[in-house]
Amino acid sequence: MPAKPPAGAGRRKAAPKEAVEEAVKEAAKESVKASAKPCPICGKPASAASRPFCSERCRDVDLNRWLSNSYAIPAAKDDDEDAE
Repeated sequence: MPAKPPAGAGRRKAAPKEAVEEAVKEAAKESVKASAKPCPICGKPASAASRPFCSERCRDVDLNRWLSNSYAIPAAKDDDEDAE
């Protein structure tokens, strides 16, 4: 019979909660740095809380532009629509 491994062998010790939270925060910072794009409204660096915008103000400005139909996809009129 093979010898039994000691109790707890092969198990990883659980990391303290603080260490896990710190690792998550660092990973989030790194992902923001890696994909840091400027705010589409003012060009400042985006903040994690308001991504892809830099602030709540820029987020609201963008929402207002959508709601007031300032953003539109240009389209050409077809003459065939009236032919029917």
